Amino acid sequence: MAVEIEVRESATRLRARRLWYAALFAVALASLVAQTLLVVQGGTDVNASEAAPAGLAVRLVRLASYFTIQSNVLVLAVSLLLMLRPGRDGPLLRVLHLDALLGIAVTGLVFAIVLAPLIDPEGVAAAVNAGLHVVSPIAAVLGWILVGPRGWVDRQVIGRAFLWPVAWIAYTLAHGALTGWYPYPFLDVAELGYPRSLLNIAVVLAVAFALALVALWADRRLARR
Repeated sequence: MAVEIEVRESATRLRARRLWYAALFAVALASLVAQTLLVVQGGTDVNASEAAPAGLAVRLVRLASYFTIQSNVLVLAVSLLLMLRPGRDGPLLRVLHLDALLGIAVTGLVFAIVLAPLIDPEGVAAAVNAGLHVVSPIAAVLGWILVGPRGWVDRQVIGRAFLWPVAWIAYTLAHGALTGWYPYPFLDVAELGYPRSLLNIAVVLAVAFALALVALWADRRLARR
C-alpha cells in the first residue's frame, strides 16, 4: 500500500527547481540537437562504437533507438515541464519523471562501467558525449535530491515506469532480429547469442529495479524532511 506524504513547497524551493531544470533542459537540448546534426552530416554518433552506415534514414533510426537518446529525451521533456511550472503534479508526470530519473541514471552507470572504454570522440562530439552520458545523468539525479519534486515515488508509479524499458527491450530485440543491428555490444544477439544477451538484459533490469527501490526509500525520507 502506497504511503501518502503531504509536501508543502516553499516559493524558494520552487524558484530553485525552476532554475535547476532550466539548466538541465539547456544541457539536454544542446546535446541532443548537436548529436542529431552530427548524424545528419555524417559525423560521429557518440553512442556508437563503430562508424554508422551511409544511409541517413538508417542513421536516424539507429540514433533514436539508443536508450541514451530516449533517456535524454525524457529528461528534456520533464525538465521543460518543471521549468515552466515547477509546482505542477499529476499521475503521468510522476511516471515520466521516474522514467527519466531511472533511465538517465542507468545511462550514466552503463556508460561509465561498460561503454566509456569503447568510445573516444573528439571536438564537438566529445562535448556531446559529456552532455549525454555524464552531465545529464549527474545533474538529473542531483537535481532530484536537492530541489525535488518530493513524494512522487510509490509502488504503482514504479510499476508503470517499467513499461517503457520493457517496451524498449522488446523493440530492440525485434529490430535486431530484422536488421542484425543492436545498439549496445552487451545486447548483440548475433555475437553473444540469446542466453547471454537475455542474461545481460536481466542484470540491467535488476540494477534499474534496485535503483527504483532506492528512489522509493530516498523519496520518503526527503519528503519527510
